[in-house]
Amino acid sequence: MSEETLGGEARGGAQGTGGGEAGGAGGGAVGAGEAGAGEGGEGGAQDGFRSGFAALLGRPNAGKSTLLNRLCGRKISIVSDKPQTTRRPVRGVLNRSDLQIVFVDTPGVNKPRTLLGHRQNAAASSTAADVDVACLLVDAGAPFGPGDRFVASMLTSDLVVVVSKIDKVSRAAVLKQLSAVSVLDAQAYFPLSARTGEGVELLTDYLADRMPAGPRYYPKEMFSDLSEGERVAEMVRERLLQVMRQELPYSISTRVTVWEWPYIRCEIITERESQRAIVVGKKGEVLKKVGSAVVKELPPRAYLDLRVKVEDDWRNSKEAVERLFE
Repeated sequence: MSEETLGGEARGGAQGTGGGEAGGAGGGAVGAGEAGAGEGGEGGAQDGFRSGFAALLGRPNAGKSTLLNRLCGRKISIVSDKPQTTRRPVRGVLNRSDLQIVFVDTPGVNKPRTLLGHRQNAAASSTAADVDVACLLVDAGAPFGPGDRFVASMLTSDLVVVVSKIDKVSRAAVLKQLSAVSVLDAQAYFPLSARTGEGVELLTDYLADRMPAGPRYYPKEMFSDLSEGERVAEMVRERLLQVMRQELPYSISTRVTVWEWPYIRCEIITERESQRAIVVGKKGEVLKKVGSAVVKELPPRAYLDLRVKVEDDWRNSKEAVERLFE
């Protein structure tokens, strides 16, 4: 991997190793084609087949992405210990012989300070209005308060409350949180740990029973609506979240701009020149570390070209924000 500056862009590349041919070209949906909800499925509802949509909503860092990954049995959304990791709704698909549940991971809802924050809240709200079941996640170890009530007020479908991260607190704390959230008058309450899996099967079974008769919205082999390019961009951002200091991750965006297998170009967007220097690192050390880690998760022969660009105050740019939600 090398680092250099060309035309004002910091740049680094990482090359995968090993033999064999890589899996399909980028741009298509992960695991399948371009099918979307209500499109590209397998026709009308089969006898006894049930399907539907379940949203995961809550305040930042409530454990939504970790739960999505656990429910789907594989990694769909990136995760980190930093709030607001999820930028836009991400769908993960649970397939069974007689059932399909499309889970929608949503951005954490909080008081917005940027145009991006407003757009994320709007995305969460619109998702909540368009699903069969809405699950409100409340951290077992965080005080239940106005923020949680505000998210609950957005939910127009029957509400299910999930008290998450129970592995991190005592049984007494879990019971106290369950008592606090009981004021929401939800259809059901589920204490669980997405990290250990405790209680997740009970939630899955409940949601399966709540799904109406319907078609298979996505092909059996499809497990996410993310394209290959989007998946790689998210992998890069996840690695950056792991190495960046606390305030910088919120100012970073990633996007794949070229996919000509095995060459992949991913741009890392920052808001200021000083941030770009941090992302590149001394002698390109940060880019090298991030690129090498991501390439290990890609098929053999992948070449990942990381470029760091500055787009001033992009979180308040309508064009830049809407690009995230395309």
